[in-house]
Amino acid sequence: MSKKILVVNTGGTIAMSVDDSEGVKPLDDQAVNKILPFLEKHADVTMKNVLNLPSPHMTPAIMNQLRLDIEEAFQQNHYDGIVITHGTDTLEETAYFLDLTLSVNVPIVVTGAMRSSNELGADGPVNLISSVRAAADSYSLNKGVIVVFNDEIHAARHVTKTHTSNVATFQSPQYGPIGTIAKKSVQYHHAPLDREHYAITHADANVPLIKAVAGMEPAWLQFLLEQHIDGLVVEAFGLGNLPPAIIPTLQQLLDKGVPIVLVSRCYNGQVQDIYDYEGGGRKLKEMGIIFSNGLNGQKARLKLIVTLQKTRTFKELQQLFDH
Repeated sequence: MSKKILVVNTGGTIAMSVDDSEGVKPLDDQAVNKILPFLEKHADVTMKNVLNLPSPHMTPAIMNQLRLDIEEAFQQNHYDGIVITHGTDTLEETAYFLDLTLSVNVPIVVTGAMRSSNELGADGPVNLISSVRAAADSYSLNKGVIVVFNDEIHAARHVTKTHTSNVATFQSPQYGPIGTIAKKSVQYHHAPLDREHYAITHADANVPLIKAVAGMEPAWLQFLLEQHIDGLVVEAFGLGNLPPAIIPTLQQLLDKGVPIVLVSRCYNGQVQDIYDYEGGGRKLKEMGIIFSNGLNGQKARLKLIVTLQKTRTFKELQQLFDH
């Protein structure tokens, strides 16, 4: 008996076409639907067009509404798996947000395309077929939200876009894919050990993300003291070190009760409180800055937006970011 799979379309390049001026635009909201006949031999597929947005237009609030739409659709029909099509620029962020918050216990797959639907070598159709196959496979259960792209399966927590145009853009630095899509089977070789779920009602927290560079000036950050921000994420150097000039501003933010999460701007590894000089990781930890366990900046921001609904205590947030 065929598995019931819901395909939720949100837009992105997979649903775009090249027009006469050679610009790629969201002109074709039926582009994904055209692939439906090729999906039917793999599952009983239902298409649901929720959005038609370029992914730079995505926001945490829209991600949360997408979560609600998926949960409602699942409650009404109890699908065996769900596939979400999405633009690639923020695909990893939506996938991770859903991984943290979605309360649906079936395989959830996020996919997209690097080439628009009418380009030669368009990758959307094969990515969608592979995603439906993964969503219908019983071994995809209990893996969290997964990203299927270019015949590889990645965990939402670890995957990131690594190339501006290559169809193999989605990679999981340090971890690699958790599985592959073969001609006749879906094959997993490992799975994420850490799984988190947070029940939330909204995703409206104001959390900026800044990146450390050599010679940062305090004035670059002091405007944050005048803003209403709920938290801050900083991409630090290496193991978690920052220019000393900005430390007083960060201390002022901490004194105002603003939680600050530290990640590394490196692709591999995680921040640690090692260096004991001004701006070094050990000093930052002593200040009360929260160290994240290997997340990149954009995902740490989303996790802070989510976890702020559970607690605003620095110590409790640190415990959540240890996982």
